[in-house]
Amino acid sequence: MTKIFIINGGQKFGHSGGRFNETISNETLSFFKNNNDFEVKTTNINDDYNPAAEVEKFVWADVIIYHTPIWWFQLPHGFKKYIDVVFTEGHAKGIYKSDGRSSENPTINYGTGGMLHGKKYMLTTSWNAPKEAFTLPGEFFSQHSVDEGPLFGFHRMNAFTGMKPLQSMHFHDIEKNADVDNDIKLYHKHLTQLFLN
Repeated sequence: MTKIFIINGGQKFGHSGGRFNETISNETLSFFKNNNDFEVKTTNINDDYNPAAEVEKFVWADVIIYHTPIWWFQLPHGFKKYIDVVFTEGHAKGIYKSDGRSSENPTINYGTGGMLHGKKYMLTTSWNAPKEAFTLPGEFFSQHSVDEGPLFGFHRMNAFTGMKPLQSMHFHDIEKNADVDNDIKLYHKHLTQLFLN
């Protein structure tokens, strides 16, 4: 049985009610609950959480699924706080033991002290930006993908813990031109390809 930990990083703040990421998180939960080969735990960063219990979820899981909106080209502050608090709590308790270097040779092996080896993670993001902002010459992100551009640091953070990435999925133009029904269909196809095929 594959153990799945779903994190809803959609934040309720300002004009955002976190509805899209709540919808995607619920779709993820339903997808895995409807298949007996998976066991699921969840966290919503808007709810109170115990950092030590969150560390245990990371240690327990085979796959962590992160759902997050992107605010100002980064994680929203509530989700970033969750990661800062939980990963710090996870020092020598299952997430990482060190930065991987030794005092004998401090210039090499940085980022190899993670404790989550053998685990994988998947990321979904939601953007106001259209996908063409990442793909067309002369557009804002200079033809850098979400994963290799704005979310590069997020992926290196997970590599630091020892986890390996599954293919991300990014939802674009959510503010001005949303097609949630189609997004959900594409997302189900994405989950099916990754976890059932």
